Amino acid sequence: MLRAAFAPYRLLFNFRALTSRGALPYKDTYFIKVWHDAGPSRFGIGECAVFRGLSADDRPDYEEKISALCRSINRGEQYDITGWSSLRFGLETALADLDNGAARTPFPSAFSSGQSDVVINGLVWMGSLDEMTRRADEKIAAGFRCIKFKIGSHDFDSEVQLLERIRAKHGAEKLEIRLDANGAFTKDNVMQRLNRLAILDIHSIEQPVAAGQVDVMAQVCAQSPIAIAIDEELIGCRTKEQMAAMLKKIQPAYIILKPALCGGFSGAADWIECAGKMNIGWWATSALESNIGLNAIAQWTAAMNVAMPQGLGTGGLYTNNITSPLTLVGERLSTDPAKQWQIPELKWIIPE
Repeated sequence: MLRAAFAPYRLLFNFRALTSRGALPYKDTYFIKVWHDAGPSRFGIGECAVFRGLSADDRPDYEEKISALCRSINRGEQYDITGWSSLRFGLETALADLDNGAARTPFPSAFSSGQSDVVINGLVWMGSLDEMTRRADEKIAAGFRCIKFKIGSHDFDSEVQLLERIRAKHGAEKLEIRLDANGAFTKDNVMQRLNRLAILDIHSIEQPVAAGQVDVMAQVCAQSPIAIAIDEELIGCRTKEQMAAMLKKIQPAYIILKPALCGGFSGAADWIECAGKMNIGWWATSALESNIGLNAIAQWTAAMNVAMPQGLGTGGLYTNNITSPLTLVGERLSTDPAKQWQIPELKWIIPE
């Protein structure tokens, strides 16, 4: 019989993590593990990576829901986690891990065995303009050929000047620049700002206006001189019909897939199917997960044989992350078979 347990875990940032939603001192997450009664030492583990303030399943009864999910599994009962993206993400990872040997390889491929890697973009976090410039220079010196800037926390003119300095030193043939506005522009200023940014050879810009303004976003996608990617817009769409209707209306150039926010891996696969029918591109992005969640996203992405740089984290955000074989050399994320997982003693809760 299949059994399940969960454990809360608080990840502590090792720097002042500024986002469009303010500074984050920590990120709370949950791990879920599954095993068979006959062999409790052999378990699959996943991360139910709820993102407070952003996830559609950020609800007051979240812990009650994960407890009820484990209880249903332990009793052999049916369960329904429709609309709970982070729970699907964690459970799908744990079950796939268990099915594939309980060796932290939920999606086996050449990547998981250390024989291939995935190219990722270098993420420049929000900070002072001097900090952002320094971080960009460090990423480029480390070998990143694709840099993503989160913008919208400073006045627009200053951010343009920062990007102008970067572009003046690194032409478009050598450096791809992606932007994430996190909805910072308005329907009144978005086109003027996109036209100004376009002269800097920007690859794409994520979520230029806030999610939920479907008509505005559709108009922006139709008129923008820069390819538009949508991210938060995906959150909350549950069925293929809803996905297809939204994509048909907005017609973005790209969708950004965060499996913990857009329906787990099964939901992400549905998004890819719908987008493919409309010639809409995609890439995957992590969402502040621990190395448990990051490892699963990296393995899943690598198994898709992706070609363009992905928005995967590096595992270096936290002082108390889970030690894993994930390794970053320059812009290439890989698995080092010589490194071992070190999962700490967690306070597992087994609902009966």
